[in-house]
Amino acid sequence: MRKNCLVWFRKDLRLHDNLALNEAAKFENIYPVFIMDDDIYENKYLGKASLWWLESSLQALNIRINNKLNLFKGDSIDIIFRLCSKLDIQGVYWNRCYEADRIKKDTTLKKKLLENNVEAKSFNSSLLWEPWDIKNKSGNAYKVFTPFFKSGCLSAKSPRSPKKFIYNENFQKVELDLPRYKTKFINKKNHWSNKFKMHWNVGEISAKNSLKKFINDGAKNYSLGRNFPALPNVSRLSPHLHWGEISPFEVWNEAKSNMTGDNKDVFLSELGWREFSYHLLYNFPNLQTKNLKTNFNDFPWIEDLAIITKWKNGETGYPIIDAGMRELWETGYMHNRVRMITASFLVKNLLANWQHGQKWFWDCLLDADAASNSASWQWVAGTGTDSTPFFRIFNPISQSKKFDNDADYIRKFLPELQNLPNKYIFSPFDIDESILKQYGVILGGNYPYPIVDYSISRKRALNTYTNFINRN
Repeated sequence: MRKNCLVWFRKDLRLHDNLALNEAAKFENIYPVFIMDDDIYENKYLGKASLWWLESSLQALNIRINNKLNLFKGDSIDIIFRLCSKLDIQGVYWNRCYEADRIKKDTTLKKKLLENNVEAKSFNSSLLWEPWDIKNKSGNAYKVFTPFFKSGCLSAKSPRSPKKFIYNENFQKVELDLPRYKTKFINKKNHWSNKFKMHWNVGEISAKNSLKKFINDGAKNYSLGRNFPALPNVSRLSPHLHWGEISPFEVWNEAKSNMTGDNKDVFLSELGWREFSYHLLYNFPNLQTKNLKTNFNDFPWIEDLAIITKWKNGETGYPIIDAGMRELWETGYMHNRVRMITASFLVKNLLANWQHGQKWFWDCLLDADAASNSASWQWVAGTGTDSTPFFRIFNPISQSKKFDNDADYIRKFLPELQNLPNKYIFSPFDIDESILKQYGVILGGNYPYPIVDYSISRKRALNTYTNFINRN
């Protein structure tokens, strides 16, 4: 058995089905490290909410490996080479990331390690299909989800089975004098991030429990129930998947084995959307920062920061919108149906640039993901490859009546409206103010007037998009 190796953890914070860790288990000593890379994590790739999750997940992983996880801060290539030199490292193993700058850095690292006679291997532990393996008949990237998933993914080799961890408890602490990462949010008293603890359990064990609970309960009515934000029919696995606390291969195989009919097909297609987002990010590296449809660079967005701030704060006067934005702020999460409604309202009814929403979600979502967040916002705005039609504008009133018909979701996050009867609660601005006062609601007082008239703003959006498309 070879003596010393290094495992570089990134978005793979688990033991089970971790291919890099399995390779490392062939060594006598494993040095597990996580590096808070200066030019990646603290700037471009982490919002405040997801940083809280990351630190909590690192803490959970550290406990699982007997407090042997080594946290460093700085340039990852420099730190890894210093570790290799001081610890006589013979092999360095990691799981791949797919953002363009991470790919570039990984390529540089691998080349330098091999030149210095250190074995360097990277693995796929985060995507069911490598993005470069799925191509259309012309050999190019797919730009539309349905053919990507049905003709590309489902016609390709089936996702592999999860790999068990080949247990090796010889994890080692590094005693060298290197810059260490000090957590910002863990164990902070009276801090805004403490609210997340009331809603989430972080780590690999919690991820497995969440999957088990979903398979046993929520999955039974997933295809229909997933659209109703007050129902427990969504998996809530997205932050666990993002930080690799659970493998997509495990989720895929559990769903394939235990779900049936439309419930299974719809859930697997949702996993497919995650794959499609990474397919787009890999093939279109500017997905996060630029319109994929470049003609939208000249779209006449309205830059009204005061109105955008009211949207962020859940002060639009439309209960389903405000409930969603407050769920986001309080829990670090928003139900997917409500994400679509709130996003549509921002880019269509307010005609605000989608990047305002992308940046706010990036900072507030625990599952903030470079691929999914950007692809979803471009989908809603009509600027992406596979986009919603410009004339599809979600009506917040009819959507709330259809998918929150008992207003349980609205009342949960808007307690100031909790006494309103259902016939009033979806659009309180349509009700005589004397009636509202009987139920403790004062428009312009404890609940805002609408920031726009839905019908007028819808017509404005249709006219703006139509004129823009005709000019282009």
